[in-house]
Amino acid sequence: MELESLRDLIRDVPDFPSKGIIFRDLTTMLKNGEALRVMSKELAALYRDKGITKVVGIESRGFIGGSILAYELGAGFVPARKPGKLPSVTIKKAYAKEYGVDTIELHSDAITSEDVVVIHDDLLATGGTMQACYELVKSMNPKRVYINFIVELTALNGRDTLPQDCEVTSLLKY
Repeated sequence: MELESLRDLIRDVPDFPSKGIIFRDLTTMLKNGEALRVMSKELAALYRDKGITKVVGIESRGFIGGSILAYELGAGFVPARKPGKLPSVTIKKAYAKEYGVDTIELHSDAITSEDVVVIHDDLLATGGTMQACYELVKSMNPKRVYINFIVELTALNGRDTLPQDCEVTSLLKY
């Protein structure tokens, strides 16, 4: 199975979560063992030689690929969560998203100045969630930050909202 074959396994769900939206459902790809292995291999290949020490996965679907990526790289995994879900001291950032305003949090001690970080989410739409998470991670002064997605919806121009000083990669583009 090749990377582009993964596209065939992603289900399009019309009018979800609201009318006029075509939701790209990655769960139909993730349930296929061979596809999951291909995705894992391709994600790890992007970062294997970059000295990654932490992978930040954005709640909730970013936990899946982010955990896999951290495991494959021998790096730590850091969850970026909705408010009230992390048990210790946090830092947070509010942001606008497609359907309103939300907030994302990280543990205040999750990233150090010695870390090289990949922030991972399953899908790039308008970019608000990733931009907020990037700002949180960057405020902790890591050595370097990378941004990664499994799927990018190019028509929504989310990449344009992301920092220019950061390498942004996506496995599949729609």
